[in-house]
Amino acid sequence: SFADSSFLSERKRRDREERLNIVLWKQPLVTLQYFSLETLINLKEWTIKLWHRRSILVSFLLMLAVLTATYYIEGAHQQYVRYMEKKFFWCAYWVGLGILSSVGLGTGLHTFLLYLGPHIASVTLAAYECNSVNFPEPPYPDQIICPDEEPTEGSISLWAIISKVRLEACMWGAGTAIGELPPYFMARAARLSGAEPDDEEYQEFEEMLEHAETAQDFASRAKLAVQNLVQKVGFFGILACASIPNPLFDLAGITCGHFLVPFWTFFGATLIGKAVIKMHIQKLFVIITFSKHIVEQMVSLIGAIPSIGPSLQKPFQEYLEAQRIKLHHKSDSGVPQGENWLSWMFEKLVIVMVCYFILSIINSMAQSYAKRLQQKMYSEEKTK
Repeated sequence: SFADSSFLSERKRRDREERLNIVLWKQPLVTLQYFSLETLINLKEWTIKLWHRRSILVSFLLMLAVLTATYYIEGAHQQYVRYMEKKFFWCAYWVGLGILSSVGLGTGLHTFLLYLGPHIASVTLAAYECNSVNFPEPPYPDQIICPDEEPTEGSISLWAIISKVRLEACMWGAGTAIGELPPYFMARAARLSGAEPDDEEYQEFEEMLEHAETAQDFASRAKLAVQNLVQKVGFFGILACASIPNPLFDLAGITCGHFLVPFWTFFGATLIGKAVIKMHIQKLFVIITFSKHIVEQMVSLIGAIPSIGPSLQKPFQEYLEAQRIKLHHKSDSGVPQGENWLSWMFEKLVIVMVCYFILSIINSMAQSYAKRLQQKMYSEEKTK
């Protein structure tokens, strides 16, 4: 029995290593083939699920038809329709970015660093330069332009900037909360069915429970602390884990699902923690970091670096000056729109990270199909 267990463990390790080698830069043709087959299987599964819930689907299609008719029929209601359309797509954009950040398709896309953080920073810089937050309501035009009215000296405040970006930040936080649901549902379904899913994080969680008393390393003790906090404290434990930057929060979702914590207890605490508490902490950090006097101090400190300081300081000063000019002139007003190498570098960084995220999704789905083949082989061997 012990020999069989060792053999099975070794085989699972070899299979896992074999799956990890199925990536585009090592086996491009196999990876693309497996990705295509996994995509077709997922589409088939989703089609079957939708057919089983066809009453909900029909209700959704009827509601969509009513909304479409309302959208195209002329009348006094069109101004409200346009307003709701603008708000809906603006909110959906940030919710989608939040989901991409935490849903874990491959590596996850760090949308706070790439999208929300720079957005808050640009609004903060504009607020201090214009001494006002009376920009157009979201979604903003191609660029933020200072309002024409004369600003009141000293009228800008930290709370005004926080209020200006609250909608975007809260929608992004809500998206990250939605992205935490798959680990919860996976662990809950496994516990209710009694089956053990072939999921590495869930298997790691069960091993941690088995060896909880003998855990010595810091990572194991940290995971165990999260598990104990969520299990024993409940709602407020989940709220505490969700309210701080916590790379182990997936473990909290698995813990809640495994111990059958009610859905609204888990999702409610996660939503409040991520969309309200954590987002205000992150907003405050970005706004303070990019406030006018802090930015000026950082630029002066860069210039104080021996030898290379002045050469590094110049592009930052040019970028800030270009941003100030843009805030007071529209793009079609004849003002030259030069491109700074800092903005060029950031644009290329965004493109690289998005491309890597897409590649990671392809690799992850190809490896999922390889796992299906391995499980099928196990089943055939057991039936022999």
